[in-house]
Amino acid sequence: MSYLLIGNISALIGDDCIEPLVNARIRVYLPGVNQSGDHLSIVKGHFNNLRPLTAHEVLLKADRLLAEATLDHMGNFRMEWEEIHLFTEALELNLCLDEMPGKTGNLKSRNYRLSYLVPHWKKQNGQYLAAYAYLIPPDAWAEIYRNAGAWVITGVVKSQTGFSGEPHLKVTAYNAVTGKRIAETYTNEFGRYTMHFSRRDLYTGRLQLVRDGRSNQGPDIFFKIYRHDQLIWAEDESHAMASDRQDVAPCSHLDIIYKPGIFTRATRHISTWLHHVRSRVDTRKGRARIPAARVHSRLIVKD
Repeated sequence: MSYLLIGNISALIGDDCIEPLVNARIRVYLPGVNQSGDHLSIVKGHFNNLRPLTAHEVLLKADRLLAEATLDHMGNFRMEWEEIHLFTEALELNLCLDEMPGKTGNLKSRNYRLSYLVPHWKKQNGQYLAAYAYLIPPDAWAEIYRNAGAWVITGVVKSQTGFSGEPHLKVTAYNAVTGKRIAETYTNEFGRYTMHFSRRDLYTGRLQLVRDGRSNQGPDIFFKIYRHDQLIWAEDESHAMASDRQDVAPCSHLDIIYKPGIFTRATRHISTWLHHVRSRVDTRKGRARIPAARVHSRLIVKD
């Protein structure tokens, strides 16, 4: 018989946003011959503390690798292997992050031990089937982002007069320290946005002084909101002086409340004004051409 393991691996940003680990890899290993007492004490637990692994540790267990799979855009995986171990035997699950979600941060293989566990195998259609899920805690996920030199910001965009999120809006973030645009994304059907950027996106190429007390080395952020590429809300740079907007942490939750109609009315006013200007210019041009034609015809008659 063969084994089939399905599941999902994601991470928490704050308390209410789940980020799938897109393109991460999950590996399943047979346990080593000489396991420590620590290993034996945690076999029953599915959600052990996420522990970083060195490249040397990964290399030493290469001959025990049973299967490997890449997570899809939702963080789901599916892997199969032949029956070369007992279904009551504990397995080791590891995670490999070659790049962060959003393809930000430095490119480097980051390996972590997820769990030692005995999956709850069930016989189905001639094979053993089990499911596994892991949700990385927000503190651990923020530390991984920090070490990668990357940021993720998420939140909900609402109008000042509404109660629910606004879908399909473009959200653009700027670094008030440099004035540089650092990221842009679109809200989903629930009005939630998620944007990623790296340390290299924060600056313009010139040397920047690192001010004291900025432990995250992050940007001071303000936003602009667009609908169908038309600006509907632009925050003043003074918004970046708010405590939650300064030196933004690697994993941050920032909701955006905008006042609808200001830029829309201004744009309509300008469009109407331009239309009137064009009409008056065209009218004047028409009047200027008519007398000239009459004078010309009279001259022809006189000749």
